[in-house]
Formats: sequence, C-alpha cells, structure tokens
Amino acid sequence: MNVLYSKNMDGMDVLKYKAIFTALLTMTTTLVQANWDYPKKGYRTINDIVQHYSPILEPRISLMFEQVGVQYPPEKVALFALKEEMQVELWAKDGEAWVYIKRYDIAKISGKSGPKLREGDHQVPEGIYQVIGLNPNSKYHLSMQLNYPNEFDLKYAQLEKRNRPGANIFIHGKAKSVGCLAMGDIAIEELFLLVERSQIQNVQVVISPSDPRKGPLVPAYGQPFWVTQLYRNIEKEAQKFGR
Repeated sequence: MNVLYSKNMDGMDVLKYKAIFTALLTMTTTLVQANWDYPKKGYRTINDIVQHYSPILEPRISLMFEQVGVQYPPEKVALFALKEEMQVELWAKDGEAWVYIKRYDIAKISGKSGPKLREGDHQVPEGIYQVIGLNPNSKYHLSMQLNYPNEFDLKYAQLEKRNRPGANIFIHGKAKSVGCLAMGDIAIEELFLLVERSQIQNVQVVISPSDPRKGPLVPAYGQPFWVTQLYRNIEKEAQKFGR
C-alpha cells in the first residue's frame, strides 16, 4: 500500500494515516457489500423490503402512533386522498374512533377533477377503495394496488357500455403519474411498511376530488349523472375523518 507523506512526517504520522486509510477502505467495502447483498429490483420479495426498511423506519412510524395514543400496528388504517389539495391523510382506528396520524404531500397527480371513466384517460379514480396488493418490484420504486374498478365503477361502466374502464391503479413512489397517486420514494417506503404491518385487508383508501369537510362535493359540468351519488358516498365515508 502506497501512502503519501511529506518529509516532515515522522513514523507516527505515517502509521496514523495508514490507520485512517485502512478504516476508510474497510467502511467502503462494507457499504458496497451491503448494497450488493440487497436484492435487486425484479427479485425482491415483500419480506426483503420489510427487512431492509424496518430497522430504519419502524421506530419513527411506531413513535407517530405512540404520540397520539394509538397502538402500532393499528387494527384499521385509512388513507384519505384529496386530489385538489394534493394531500393524503393517514388515519387509524382506535376502538370506535378514527384518529388522525399524519399528512403526506402527493408528489404528482394526473388528470383533473372527476372519476376515472376509461382506460388511458389518465384520470386518478374517485371513490372508496381497498388495497389489494403490494408490489416490491414496481418501476416506481414500491407500490400498492387498489381494487379499481370496484363494484360501483363496474356498475356504471356496464350501464354506459364502457367496456374498458381501466385497471392497474396504484399508490406508488417517484413523481410521475398516469392515473395513479405518486407519493415520492420516502413516503411510499413508510406507507408500504405500515400497510404490510397492518395487513392489506385492513386498509381503506378514500379518494376525493377535494376536501368534503370544507363543503359539498359538486360534479363538474358535463360529468355523468351518477357522479352526484358517488360524491354523496364519499362525503358520508369522510365523516369519520372529522379533523
């Protein structure tokens, strides 16, 4: 090993710099090896993600719940997405009450006010949904799939003979959206771990065009007749989010 030194260095100086260099080399090797050992995208399992992020994120997540007096993981979780406000609120059920935990900013959203009607319209759906799957290998870092189209969506798609209402709607990372809620990587890591710990069957997602707590939801001009009923359903569901 070559070590740079000046004529003014004595033997102790050389030994000191050798020790520093060796420590840095060991640390770099360890970091590279840790990165190498982490499964590459396309081969990761949900358990890989949990094991990788849990030591980093779990203390912070559990503290959020502890600060509002809710057990972690909670028995029920709700994500209340507000398109106009570009926010997702995290709520948890504690006994009979729903408790506000945290607000996340939406990094990117596509489309405009109004429900999703057809494949390729780039609209973020509006309605009451469930998380039905976790994807550890998403091209948008991590993602959570919603059950769009749900029964309500399918009922009116069939009535209007819309044969391709669309599918594959996710909450995911990054900051690009073509009909999904893009939350950025840091937020989706936290949400992914929380949803896995809470179990997906216990996670509801309510997507609203705007905040119904500020006033009634009003369909935009030209939207289908049934959007009024959809908005009444969202308003009713949102009553439990009474900040």
